[in-house]
Amino acid sequence: MGKVLVFGHKNPDTDAVTSAISYAYLQQQLGVDAEAVALGEIGEETAYALDYFNTQAPRVIETAANEAEQVMLVDHNEFQQSVSDIEEVTVLSVVDHHRIANFHTADPLHYRAEPVGCTNTIILKMFKENQVDIPKDIAGLMLSAIISDSLLFKSPTCTEQDIKAAKELAEIAEVDLESYGLDMLKAGTNTGDKTAEELLEGDAKTFPMGSKSVRIGQVNVVDVNDVLSRKAELVKEMERLCLENKYDLYVLLITNILESDSEALVSGNPIKAVEEAFGKEITDSQLPLSGVVSRKKQVVPNLTEVLEKYE
Repeated sequence: MGKVLVFGHKNPDTDAVTSAISYAYLQQQLGVDAEAVALGEIGEETAYALDYFNTQAPRVIETAANEAEQVMLVDHNEFQQSVSDIEEVTVLSVVDHHRIANFHTADPLHYRAEPVGCTNTIILKMFKENQVDIPKDIAGLMLSAIISDSLLFKSPTCTEQDIKAAKELAEIAEVDLESYGLDMLKAGTNTGDKTAEELLEGDAKTFPMGSKSVRIGQVNVVDVNDVLSRKAELVKEMERLCLENKYDLYVLLITNILESDSEALVSGNPIKAVEEAFGKEITDSQLPLSGVVSRKKQVVPNLTEVLEKYE
């Protein structure tokens, strides 16, 4: 077996980056020549965690087949979210906590998917199952992912397993979970110096829903008005991205990490499907989503159910 690349999804968030690092480290201890890489630039929240735990960011790749025949996927499985030439390499394993869709392989593989809030919660179990000790810095990065994906345990995707894992990892990493977690989340809320495209695409994923292609982005803030004040600019950019990439709908979820509420900006068609999915009217491209913080659990399923009925 030659070199194996390990990576999360495009537009990588903290879990995508750190699960690649932690899973690659585990594979290395098991004798695999594994390297963690990323499918996009690192965001500010992730950069904060990497800097705090003195870890170099993985290098960014655009294609995999030019340097490896085999890969391992973490924090995703859907091919449209993966490396552009995913069908040209052999997928050896997947560790994920999302729905399974748009995924197929020619050969059998190791597939680990669990309904928990974070990929690193699963990887922690795999360290234990293989009796591999977790270094302090790796533990800190794994903890950072759980904090990020669960919004410090406020997200409905968070499970007791995630909370237990976070406490265990915080002990190994020797950090105060609450204070470190809040500082890390706040580090990712700076929006002032970002372009409209950066705000939209920084944490965006594409989902096939029925016959429609839906792009859903999410940005975390401590004041939603920091983003809503640029609504006209953002909606115009959403329209451009829909046209350029053939998205039917573009939804931007603006999430207040302190209040656990969101506002959504919506562009494209069918707009009525979004209104039906949430039982609310969209006014001037804006939709209030009280109590909504999770794209995976509170947005994607609602939209999928409605859009599967559309031609």
